[in-house]
Amino acid sequence: MYFTSNTVAFLDGEFVPASEATCGAYAQSLHYGYAVFEGIRAYNTPQGSQIFKAREHYERFHYSCQAIGLPLNYSVEELTQISYQLLEKNGLTDAYIRPLAYAATPNMSLKHATTGNLLMAVWEWGKYLGDQSLRLTISPYERPNPKAVPIEAKVAGHYVNSIIASSEAKGRGYDEALLLDMNGYVAEGPGANFFFEKNGELYTAPAGSILRGITRNTIIDLAREAGITVHEQFFTPAELQGAEGAFMTGTAAEVIGVSSVDEVVFEKPYAETLGAQLASRYHALVTGVLVPA
Repeated sequence: MYFTSNTVAFLDGEFVPASEATCGAYAQSLHYGYAVFEGIRAYNTPQGSQIFKAREHYERFHYSCQAIGLPLNYSVEELTQISYQLLEKNGLTDAYIRPLAYAATPNMSLKHATTGNLLMAVWEWGKYLGDQSLRLTISPYERPNPKAVPIEAKVAGHYVNSIIASSEAKGRGYDEALLLDMNGYVAEGPGANFFFEKNGELYTAPAGSILRGITRNTIIDLAREAGITVHEQFFTPAELQGAEGAFMTGTAAEVIGVSSVDEVVFEKPYAETLGAQLASRYHALVTGVLVPA
């Protein structure tokens, strides 16, 4: 699914066959989840393949590495250039880009790495959560305590929490999980931020126990440009009662509607919600295609 015998990856300064981009069995990152990644999309636009908000993604990549003490010896500009080269070498225009900073040196200690490694891969990937509105359930697992880990850093090990929550929800017949923070407020999904609509306004969790996604921030900007009020505030699951609609956002998921959260069924068909309106604006922005009047 992710690569073939012809796929090219970038590994520590070289473009290599993806099948040869390997990591040693004693790598510190393999044993402890001590790695940082980004999820980035390129879109085929009238100006050719364009990476959406490459600078923002790679600035966060740098921040995440600094937050856990993982060396990264590539600038934002260099990372962006490598991304475009990798797309070209694989003949891709619409693609998902996955840079991974990790520590390959054999090391079983619990200390910061002194050297870092870089892998970058690309592949064609549809919307991660599909196109149909989702049925969510409140997860029995909470988001990590922000005093325990740097929650704004996109650290590989944090996503064990996501895997457990998502798998548990799907095991109970739901499409995805919705996690609370340690205080019982709605935080986000395993890999996407959450918004709901009430009385023509939008609500989403503030900084604290969430990753403030780049897609999340883009949707907030698009909403405010359209005159839609957006509240970044804490809210409980009970406050979803009476909401007209909801949706999730993320680079992999893009913008996807939510039909229900447990017994709360949202009132409007997704096509009539602010989420659908903003999804259209988002698609126009990333592809360079105007929204129909």
